[in-house]
Amino acid sequence: MPSLDSLHDLYVDQLRDLYDAEQQILDALPKMEAAASHPELKKAFRAHAKQTKEHVRRLERIFGGLGEDPSGEPCEGMKGLIAEGEKTMEEKASSDVLDAALIADAQRVEHYEIAGYGCVKTYARLLGRESDVALLQKTEDEEGDTDQLLSALAESTINVDALQGD
Repeated sequence: MPSLDSLHDLYVDQLRDLYDAEQQILDALPKMEAAASHPELKKAFRAHAKQTKEHVRRLERIFGGLGEDPSGEPCEGMKGLIAEGEKTMEEKASSDVLDAALIADAQRVEHYEIAGYGCVKTYARLLGRESDVALLQKTEDEEGDTDQLLSALAESTINVDALQGD
């Protein structure tokens, strides 16, 4: 781990963490889409994969503006969340219950990202990097939108379908 002697160092370190997290998510989303049964959930995972590619591009723009390399240590938090999701996909469950579980796992990922983007956005503001703030806010908003979409899918159909299977 690099030394964190300043808020700038912490900012770069946390951006690298998010960058790796987004890369891990890009690898996980196609697996989640394949495991899902509900067409709207599959569509949500597919759309989020496309959106995640844009999140990576935004982070790369920020790193370019900082003159920094985005590579760093693996994001252990995301690694753990994704491992839990992979374990879920291996569970013996009805398709409706598996879809409900996939939403729960995906929302944990979204909440982790929202927290991370909120922190780096605050650092960017304090460091006077307003163009970074705008990019980070856009990504944080999109992560929140995805979380809300997943909640709506769960509450309107998927969790209801899982309950009816009981």
